[in-house]
Amino acid sequence: MWLILAFLSATLLGCYDSFKKEALQGNAVIPVLFLNTLFSSLIFLPFILLSSTTHVLDESIFHVQSGGWELHRYIVLKSLIVLSSWIFGYFGMKHLPLTIVGPINATRPVMVLIGAMLIFGERLNMYQWIGVGLAVISFFMLSRSGKKEGIDFKHDKWVYFIVAAAVLGAISGLYDKYLMASPSDGGVGLECMMVQSWYNIYQCFLMGLMLILLWWPTRHKNTPFHWHWSIVFISVFLSAADFVYFYSLSLEGAMISIVSMIRRGSVIVSFLFGALIFHEKNLKSKILDLCIVLLGMLFLYIGSK
Repeated sequence: MWLILAFLSATLLGCYDSFKKEALQGNAVIPVLFLNTLFSSLIFLPFILLSSTTHVLDESIFHVQSGGWELHRYIVLKSLIVLSSWIFGYFGMKHLPLTIVGPINATRPVMVLIGAMLIFGERLNMYQWIGVGLAVISFFMLSRSGKKEGIDFKHDKWVYFIVAAAVLGAISGLYDKYLMASPSDGGVGLECMMVQSWYNIYQCFLMGLMLILLWWPTRHKNTPFHWHWSIVFISVFLSAADFVYFYSLSLEGAMISIVSMIRRGSVIVSFLFGALIFHEKNLKSKILDLCIVLLGMLFLYIGSK
C-alpha cells in the first residue's frame, strides 16, 4: 500500500510542477508564491481548528498534534528551509524549460543519500554509488542539451537557482527525518500533520512580509502580477502530494529512502507536460538525459532494498 501511495504522490508532484510552470509564465514570482502558501494554509487551517477545539479528528490521520514553542520552533526552521528552496525554485523554473528543471530536481535523492552519509554516518553500497555516478553524468549531459537552447550551465544564474533549490530540498528531507524520528532515536517526535499544517501557516506569514516589504514597493518596475487559475492548482496538488507522502511513511514497512526516490519519478509527469503542453525543444537529447536519471534512481532503489 505504501508503494502505491508513493507512486500517487509522485504523480501529484509532477502535476504540481507543471501547474507551477504555467502560473509563472510572464508572471511575478513573489505574489504567486505568496498565494500558494495562502491557499495551502487555508487547506490545513480547518484541521488545526478542529483538532484544537473538538475531538472529531482524534485518532484519525487528519489530527494535528498540539504543542508549545519548544516544538513549533523546529517547524519554523523547516518553514525557512522550504521557503528558501521554493524561492530559488520558482525563480529558476520561470526562466528555464521544464524539461531541464525536472531532471535536475530528480537528482535530489542523490543529495539526500550523500547528506545521510555525511550527517548520519550512513554508508553507500555499490549500487548506490553507481546511482550517484549516473546522476552526475546526467547533469553534465543536461548541460550539453541546455547549450542548444542558449543555456550555459556554468554561467546561467537560473541553473544555480534550481541547483540551490534542490540542495535545500534535500536538506529539508533530511530535516524531516530528524523531526519525525522518535526522541529515543535522537529525533523530535513530531507528527506529520503537525509539521505539514503549521509550516504552511508560517510560510504564509513569511511570504506576506516579503510581499509587503520587497515586491509591493517595486511592483511597477518589475514583472506585473496577473491572476491565473493554475495558482490554485499549485496549492491543491502540492498539499495532496505531501499528504500522501507523509501518510505513506506512517504505514508499517514503509522505507523513506525508497519513497523519496519514487517521488522523484514526478519528473516523468513534468517532462510530458513540458513536451506536450509547453512544446519545449531538443526533446530527443533530453529524453536520453532523463533515461540516465531514471536509471540512476533504479540503482538507488536496488541499493536501498
